[in-house]
Amino acid sequence: MTRLGPAPDWETPLVVQVSRWDRLKDPVGVLKGFNAGLDRSDLAGAHLILAGPDVRAVADDPEGAEVFQEVLAVWRALPEERRRRVHLANLPMDDLDENAAIVNALQRHAAVVVQKSLREGFGLTLTEAMWKARPVIASAVGGLQDQIEHGDSGLLLGDARDLEAFASALELLLGDRELAERLGRKARHRAGQLYLGLFSLTRYADLIERFDR
Repeated sequence: MTRLGPAPDWETPLVVQVSRWDRLKDPVGVLKGFNAGLDRSDLAGAHLILAGPDVRAVADDPEGAEVFQEVLAVWRALPEERRRRVHLANLPMDDLDENAAIVNALQRHAAVVVQKSLREGFGLTLTEAMWKARPVIASAVGGLQDQIEHGDSGLLLGDARDLEAFASALELLLGDRELAERLGRKARHRAGQLYLGLFSLTRYADLIERFDR
């Protein structure tokens, strides 16, 4: 893995988004929203990690390198003390087990997991974070708005482009540990009820039973 910025301390709260370097995942918006949060408060000393595939290793995603350069330009424009709190990580793609282990570690250690997409179908990384009992913030778009019940199993952003609303959501979860832990527990329960393989098998069985009648 390659990373820009010095490593945060182990105790540092992390805000994490894991996604492709894709404009529809809005990594630039996540970075700017986090910076907007720092304009308002210290965000409990949190650091931001934007993690995506190593752009040199994904031949079928020509825009990935362009988007990463856009994110990099915004990062470089930050004051030095802000840059130290934002980390851009290119994850290895040649060893899928290594990649999965890094993603798992990032999600499990995160104080908040974010999926601030402008468009999205089913958010796999969001579901992974929910199963790991992480408090999550996501845009109310596509399948994301069905995966989370706002205020119960996570927080939804009504307008994915509203950076102040995103900053407020970060400030809320990072500043209220009890709320964050409650949302994380509810997120795990919801993921277990709806998104594990056993649930899908049960639904298939119900469907087959209806046709057999």
